[in-house]
Amino acid sequence: MSGPVVASIGTTHPWNVAGLGLDLRVAETFGVRDVTVVTGVTAQDAGGLHAALPLPEAIVRAQLDALPMDEVDVLRVGALIGSPNVALIAAFLAEHPKTPAVVDPVFGATLGGAFLDDAAFATFRDGLARLPSVVLTPNVEEASRLLGRASIAAGEIGAAAAELQSRGARAVLLKGGHLAGDPVDALATARGVQLFHDERMPGAMRGGGCVLAMTLACELARGLPLADAVQSARTYVRTRIASRQRFGGLQVAY
Repeated sequence: MSGPVVASIGTTHPWNVAGLGLDLRVAETFGVRDVTVVTGVTAQDAGGLHAALPLPEAIVRAQLDALPMDEVDVLRVGALIGSPNVALIAAFLAEHPKTPAVVDPVFGATLGGAFLDDAAFATFRDGLARLPSVVLTPNVEEASRLLGRASIAAGEIGAAAAELQSRGARAVLLKGGHLAGDPVDALATARGVQLFHDERMPGAMRGGGCVLAMTLACELARGLPLADAVQSARTYVRTRIASRQRFGGLQVAY
């Protein structure tokens, strides 16, 4: 036995303050082996996203086929580029319905620039986001777009998470940190909605969504029940915000 294993599927970031490089740092912290599938390469810095190139489907598929799926406990899907690769990853997850998949709907870079055009977004919304193995982790802007709403108010977090989960996903963790006031996140499953409350911490940190999604995947791989894994991931993100570092003009987790 190799211990807990998470397979990270996503894109690169030159600074490794997000994406696959950051996933490796988080996995190391939790004693989890991280195997990776590169679906795209990006050029990002403190000015935002400057270029994004999806890898050919054949190369992505070959990487997926090379994964030791008999050893993988959890799949973690981050930023994807282009409709073909979104559809390919959705098909791969459907081939492995018993393997939980933490899917972070990264539609654009925090500092500007889009990963998915309209066609790719529709493929994500109507395919990947509805798979029964998926734990979806959108922020309020991403959830609003998936639901076709202009916005989601603080008092609507729970209902919005439940509506999104009812479309087919195993669970939805809707993150409310972008709203004013103390942050409230909502975890929706077929059993109902659980709210998580915290006091707002000062400052901001690049890569917080990546850290949360990968921590959640690691804790699920380590055997924690979903709600406990969510609480652990939220707590860990707060520790990273408290100890964030300044690098290249950004506040980052590592």
